[in-house]
Amino acid sequence: MPSKVYSAAVVGVDAFEVEIEVHAGWGPEGRISVVGLPDTAVKESRDRVLSALSNSAMRRPRGKITINLAPATVRKEGPSFDLPIALAMLQLNEQNRIPELDHCYICGELALSGELRPVRGTLAVALEARKRRRQRLIVPHQNAAEAAVVDGLSVFGATSLSEVVQFLRGDKELTAVATQPWTAHKIRDESDFSEVKGQYHVRRAVEVAAAGSHNLLMIGPPGSGKSMIAKRIPSILPPIGLEEAIETTKIHSICGQLNGDRQFITTRPFRSPHHTISDAGLLGGSMHPTPGEVSLAHNGVLFLDELPEFHRSTLEVMRQPLEDGKVTISRAAGSLTFPAAFMLIAAMNPCPCGHYGNVKRECRCSPAQVQKYRGRISGPLLDRIDIHVDVPAIDIQDLTGTVDSESSELVRNRVARARLVQRKRLRNENGVRCNARLPNRLIRKYCQLDSAGLDLIKQAASSLNLSARAYDRILKVARTIADLAGSERINVDHLSEAVQYRALDRNLW
Repeated sequence: MPSKVYSAAVVGVDAFEVEIEVHAGWGPEGRISVVGLPDTAVKESRDRVLSALSNSAMRRPRGKITINLAPATVRKEGPSFDLPIALAMLQLNEQNRIPELDHCYICGELALSGELRPVRGTLAVALEARKRRRQRLIVPHQNAAEAAVVDGLSVFGATSLSEVVQFLRGDKELTAVATQPWTAHKIRDESDFSEVKGQYHVRRAVEVAAAGSHNLLMIGPPGSGKSMIAKRIPSILPPIGLEEAIETTKIHSICGQLNGDRQFITTRPFRSPHHTISDAGLLGGSMHPTPGEVSLAHNGVLFLDELPEFHRSTLEVMRQPLEDGKVTISRAAGSLTFPAAFMLIAAMNPCPCGHYGNVKRECRCSPAQVQKYRGRISGPLLDRIDIHVDVPAIDIQDLTGTVDSESSELVRNRVARARLVQRKRLRNENGVRCNARLPNRLIRKYCQLDSAGLDLIKQAASSLNLSARAYDRILKVARTIADLAGSERINVDHLSEAVQYRALDRNLW
């Protein structure tokens, strides 16, 4: 009769249960077959498992061994099945019988010596174990803290195959990793918004963007502080919540971004890829779809510096995630959907030399060069960016002045209050946490205008030739400005500020 051990495999960002069945029967001695749609890493587990059993002074089953990973219709990847396969092999011998494995989930990579090595996707496995009402999860000790975030599950970290066997037989005690109380950590970077000199209207636009998680484009000459401001945006964002942290950690765990010192994401991610990044690197992909930078920035910030220097095709692939907050990747191996609800911060020069419109420096670019440079950013992509702001060169008086600007803490407090208002308003709306993610039905519900506001938005739409998408985004930004002001309704002042954040792209393009 075959033995059975339960584990889990990760597809996309979620895990599903896998039954590892091992049968020893008549056939050539030492032959091992692995079935159930395994990849190369899973097929190679037979050699790692046999060496680990031998070096742990444990007997392997005799005869031909068949290992089945069910369900057989889904591809299994990675070395995380080494440990459950080894335990299932031991179950075939009466003297090695291990009791009460039905209520356990087990995963881990084996070294040839029998030691356990960390694996990816442990948090997703722990969530699946709780969903299946398993009582225990046994993982390598380096992954234990990551999995212990999940309540209602006893997580045990082990260092070797021998230790796991002794624990399951009751010969050795392993202490369940205590579930740590959730606390979001502040950004430890010493960068602060008080270091930004001048640029008060840009600081205001950044505060509005952070308060509603709106996308932001900064256009200005070199040295005007665009990158400096962007890198300080994480310091004014509200702390990440537990639900958001779990979503983000699952993605980073699957991509192998976690290590012994960083086993759980407690701050909002800030991703800043170079402009030479490929389509697959930004969006995700490869033969078997994996998350890209847009998913690694989920619930955080994606900063694209020198926006026109990115390949146009690379920028265009962001249209769907900017609109939907998720990205679907289809390959021959299958189609997967990854979360990608990020806040896009982009920076660019107004022309190739960077001094178009600068009263202090002469622009050396021809009109054709300027138009070609700006043409690298398509209209549909600009429509999906809520706020466009001009960042002029810094005045020398602001640069040498002694007056300190507002600190990140003061700005963050206002942003956090505005986000709290949004969460309370949207608490009964499925999956919507901020104004930037309002669908059309909620825009009509929460962004209603009075007669004066309707007249203003009609005039703006006519004079600026706004698209329907730009119209919706103006209403979302106006709703955020009203939340910052503590107003329940959107008045003309809030709407006027939101409109002027859309005027710049029409002037430049």
